[in-house]
Amino acid sequence: MDVSTTTPNGTSAQRVRTLSYAQAAALALQEAMQTHPHIVALGEDLGRGGVFGQYRSADGRCLAELFGSQRIIDTPISEATIMGAGVGMALAGLHPVVEMRVADFALCAIDELVNQAAKNRFMFGGQGRVPLIARLPIGIWTASAAQHSQSFEAWFAHIPGLVVVAPATPQDNYGLLKASLASGDPVVYMEHKELWGLQGEVDTQATAELGKCRVAFDEGEGRDLTVVSWSRQVHVCVDAARELAASGVRTRVLDLRTIWPWDREAVLAAASASGRLLVVHEAVQAAGFGAEVAATVAEHTGARVARLGAPRIPVGYAPTLEAESRINAAQVVQAARRLLAH
Repeated sequence: MDVSTTTPNGTSAQRVRTLSYAQAAALALQEAMQTHPHIVALGEDLGRGGVFGQYRSADGRCLAELFGSQRIIDTPISEATIMGAGVGMALAGLHPVVEMRVADFALCAIDELVNQAAKNRFMFGGQGRVPLIARLPIGIWTASAAQHSQSFEAWFAHIPGLVVVAPATPQDNYGLLKASLASGDPVVYMEHKELWGLQGEVDTQATAELGKCRVAFDEGEGRDLTVVSWSRQVHVCVDAARELAASGVRTRVLDLRTIWPWDREAVLAAASASGRLLVVHEAVQAAGFGAEVAATVAEHTGARVARLGAPRIPVGYAPTLEAESRINAAQVVQAARRLLAH
């Protein structure tokens, strides 16, 4: 669906458009760069639109064609150099979007992100800020094995000074990227590697707020069960909630959207109302961010809590091995029923 609106100068512009997850992010960046000349992007393959097309506009043009090589910057294959340059640019007054291609590769730039970007504002008394967006695509990438299929959101949530974002829909990939660019803080922006082609409606006048979740599914006001998730796993949880609804289980699925800050108030209220909370994520369950959510709910409510995440194994290359690391809707339903049985 395309819906038009009239701009202040009397021209017509599309307000609601059907875009892919990748196109939505590209549109958000394009609009921000048109408005703010200090925003630049740097990373590998940006000149050809990015590995996943996330630097290519909806009409197929690379953002490098629109803004030139001084603002859409192709870099050498050195993640530490890319992130280090981004931190320096931010301290010098620019607003860099640093592309790491996949989160797994960002481990080569961990010092620049964790020890420099995250801590500069605090270590120097607020004299400098690092308004940097680090795009670190997370999650299992089909047939890409253990070094290209990891989810590190809990790692970065643990670091004071970093904002951590994990959009699940094209709308949120548009709105949350804009909100991240406006935040003025270093943001670890974690898009999912297998959501790039997901299509959805994007309202360019709708805003998103960091630290606020959204209701992804609600059956009967979620009186029986609250499910909390984020990123690609939200869609799996919604499928499971629909199956549960067919048997009379009233479930509310909350999409955190931002891992830090996370919407404690909304989660606590929903869990208190239903009396049961299931946290589901694609990341390894051991020490995953689901533990933080579950512990907080256990500390502040009387709700029963449970977690569901991947086993603590490397993601396999063979389809049968890879499947062992995936959390599917059937597993979510089983975990929900176990929780409901008590």
